[in-house]
Amino acid sequence: MDGTRALHLTVRLLDESVEAPAHAHEGDAGLDLRAAETVTLQPRQRAVVRTGLAIAVPEGHGGLVLPRSGLASKHGVTVVNAPGLIDSGYRGELKVALVNLDEAMPFTVERGMRIAQLLVVEVPRVEVEVCESLPEAPDERGVGGFGSSGVA
Repeated sequence: MDGTRALHLTVRLLDESVEAPAHAHEGDAGLDLRAAETVTLQPRQRAVVRTGLAIAVPEGHGGLVLPRSGLASKHGVTVVNAPGLIDSGYRGELKVALVNLDEAMPFTVERGMRIAQLLVVEVPRVEVEVCESLPEAPDERGVGGFGSSGVA
C-alpha cells in the first residue's frame, strides 16, 4: 500500500459459496462483483442478477455499480442503470441489473462470473438552497446543454 489509509467495507455473505468483492489487481479502483446465479439473457433482454452478498457502505460514501468493460466490448452486456447507486443506509442483497444489447446472440451469466464493479466514493452532504436566479457561469457555456460544446 502507498501509505494512504484504506476505507473499510463490511460485507455479509448471504450465500457462503460466493466470493467477497475483491480487486483483480493491485491498484484497481473497482471491486469485482460476481453472479450468485446462472442467468441467460436473450438478445435485448435484461435481468436482475443476485450477488449473494450485502454490504455496509460507510456513511459519507456511496457505492457505484459499474459495467465491466470486457463484458460490454466483447458481448454487449452492460449494467442497465449504470452507474447503479448503493446508499450507505442500504443493507439488502446487492443485485446487478444487466442487459444484453446484442441484437442476435444470447449471453449466459454463469454463477461465479464477474459481472460488474463496485466503486466506493466519498460524497459530500448537499444542502439545497432555492433562489430566484443562479450565479453567473464560470465560463461561456452558460445555459448551453446537449451538444453545446460542438461535435466530437
